[in-house]
Amino acid sequence: MASLYLLIPVSLIFCALAVWIFFWAVNNGQYDDLEGEADRILFDDDDDDDDDEVPEVAGDRDGPEAEADDDSQSGGRS
Repeated sequence: MASLYLLIPVSLIFCALAVWIFFWAVNNGQYDDLEGEADRILFDDDDDDDDDEVPEVAGDRDGPEAEADDDSQSGGRS
């Protein structure tokens, strides 16, 4: 029972602090543009689409040709 004398005022102070932080954020414009950041990350404004291509590394091949080359280099032994 004695712990309630401490926990109730602490919880009331915590709730009052949370409400104050929320109203501070609203008054400082933190919730003005909810769509802007989502649109900014989805839609790229750059005209250079060449940067998105990954350069092909020599020797980094897949497929039957690469396996045949690997077998010939190892002498046919696995």
